[in-house]
Amino acid sequence: MSTVTGESRIVAALEAVRDPELDEPITSLGFVASCTVSADGNARVRLRLPTYFCAPNFAFLMVADAYDVVSAVPGVRKAQVVLEDHFAAEAINGGVAARAGFARSFNGEAAGELHDLRADFLRKAVMAGTDQVCRPLLAAGVPKSALVTMTLGEGPPSRELDRLRQRRAELGLPADDNAALLIEPMTGAPVRAEAVPLHLQKARTTRVGVEANTGICRGMLRQRYEDRGEGEEDR
Repeated sequence: MSTVTGESRIVAALEAVRDPELDEPITSLGFVASCTVSADGNARVRLRLPTYFCAPNFAFLMVADAYDVVSAVPGVRKAQVVLEDHFAAEAINGGVAARAGFARSFNGEAAGELHDLRADFLRKAVMAGTDQVCRPLLAAGVPKSALVTMTLGEGPPSRELDRLRQRRAELGLPADDNAALLIEPMTGAPVRAEAVPLHLQKARTTRVGVEANTGICRGMLRQRYEDRGEGEEDR
C-alpha cells in the first residue's frame, strides 16, 4: 500500500466518524488536523476540536471511533489517533490507546461508559432527520394527516431519507420500506395522529438546534486555527 493510497483510505474511513452532538463527519467539520501513514503501515491521525474545553465524553467518542475505523483499514499495521489542544487529551489519548474505556480512562471520575449518551444523540439525529425529510413533503402540499400513514418506502428518495434510515437502524428502530415515517425515537412506535403536530414541531426545533450548534462549532474552529482545516467543506 503506497503512502498516498493509504492516506486516502484512512481519510475515507474517517468520514464514518461523526461528532455525536452535531451528527456530522469529523472530516467535513475540520476536526482532522492531519493524517499520515508510513510505508510499513503505521497510521497516525491528529484530531483537533473547536475549543480547549469541549466536553471530554464527546471527544472520547470521536477519538475512540476514529481509532476503530483507522485500525480496520486494510494495510494498516498500527494505528495512533491523537487529540491535541484539549484539556483532557492525555487521559483520552492514553485511554483509547489502551482500549480502557471512558470510565477507566478518567480514573473513576466518570459515572460510566458512553452507550446511553451515544443513543441519546442518535435519537436527536432521528428527530432532526425527520424534519429534514418531512419539510419538503409539507412544502409540496402533503397534508400532515397523510404523514401518519406514510412509510419510509413511500418517501421520495433523497440523501436525507437515507440518513434517517441509517440513524434509525443504528438505534435498532424500524428502518425498512414498510416502517412508518413518523415514529417515537425512544420506542419505535408509530406516532398517533393527534400527536403529529407536536412531533413535527419537536423535530423542527431539534433540527434547528443541531444546525445552529454546527455553525457555531465551525466558526469557533476557524477562529481558533485561522483556517478551514483538512477536509472541511464549504457550506
